[in-house]
Amino acid sequence: MRALAWGAALVCSLVLATGADGVPTNAKIAPIATGSAQPLPVSGADFLVPSGAPAPSPTPASSAPPRAAPVAPKASAPARPPAPAPPRIVVESTQQSLINRDRAANGLPPLTWNSCLYNVAVANARRMAAQEYISHTNGVYSDLACGIGGRSGENVGYWSAGINDSEINNLFMASADHRANILGPYHYVATAWAVGANGYGYIAVEFD
Repeated sequence: MRALAWGAALVCSLVLATGADGVPTNAKIAPIATGSAQPLPVSGADFLVPSGAPAPSPTPASSAPPRAAPVAPKASAPARPPAPAPPRIVVESTQQSLINRDRAANGLPPLTWNSCLYNVAVANARRMAAQEYISHTNGVYSDLACGIGGRSGENVGYWSAGINDSEINNLFMASADHRANILGPYHYVATAWAVGANGYGYIAVEFD
């Protein structure tokens, strides 16, 4: 049997840090308006007295009852949007089933299928089959362009006797980098095989 080979894993991540209140740390928060200043005490000399009427005795400022300053209503914190529901698990390939089996064995949730990632996987598998060797190009960037997450990864490989999901999965799990993708902090996956003119099966596995 001809030799086996597989490609190196590549992981890219984008993180938007948020504070404890869920607001991005680089966001600007408008100040809350405060109440007006305390009015000054009013003395008797400030009252207008009709002609001929006795002027009221001035009230000492110290004996005037204090007047409370108006208080602006406290702004309520914006309600946090509800957490997105976990994706419904859809399985579309044998390789995905094996990946979810590996994740379950390690106490991790399963990955659901994504059609945008599948388009990336198909394009990469066909490219490798046409060139008859494995390589990474812009797969992880195309995964990010699907807009479903902020972290992506890709495993690629070939099997010299055509399509063989079990053997490729074994090879992936035996490699630290590929295993890290399979057990990574992802929610979605898609896989695709393509067979080259040389009879080799080439696989691309996209994570997001």
